[in-house]
Amino acid sequence: MLIIGCGNRQRGDDAAGILVAERLRELGVETVTRIGQAADLIEAWTGSDDVIVVDAVVTGAPVGTVQMWEGQLPPTCLNATASTHTLGLAEALELAKALNRLPTRLRVYGIEGVRFEPGLEVSPEVWRAVAEVVRRIIADHKCVIDAGISPGSRSFYPGGAAR
Repeated sequence: MLIIGCGNRQRGDDAAGILVAERLRELGVETVTRIGQAADLIEAWTGSDDVIVVDAVVTGAPVGTVQMWEGQLPPTCLNATASTHTLGLAEALELAKALNRLPTRLRVYGIEGVRFEPGLEVSPEVWRAVAEVVRRIIADHKCVIDAGISPGSRSFYPGGAAR
């Protein structure tokens, strides 16, 4: 299984996918990170049959809402204009489908964001969603962890404070 965290740590909630990937790595799960450009994503998953992509989304749901889709994004994501990627995840899925380069199994975890401007902090709701996605990936996909810290522990969050 390939896990790809997408986003930009310098743009507030857009860091969501990167934060999930970093936390999974800390727990011993192999992940890769990408900024979310379409061609880069397609190249990253080429040769992988089972792929999970985690990215910030804007669907109109409350901030911090976690959604999971199999193989494609809903129309609300396909028309979103808040993406910080020129051609992002939605376009990567459409292009990969047209080129017959979609993985056999592709799951997308979308974390609803609201703050995407450069220099902003990640929303508290998005931090909670990051922890939820980490727990779901580990539980749903039976990832093996060899670490003394669970994703729900106080040290999961920046500064050690539970949120």
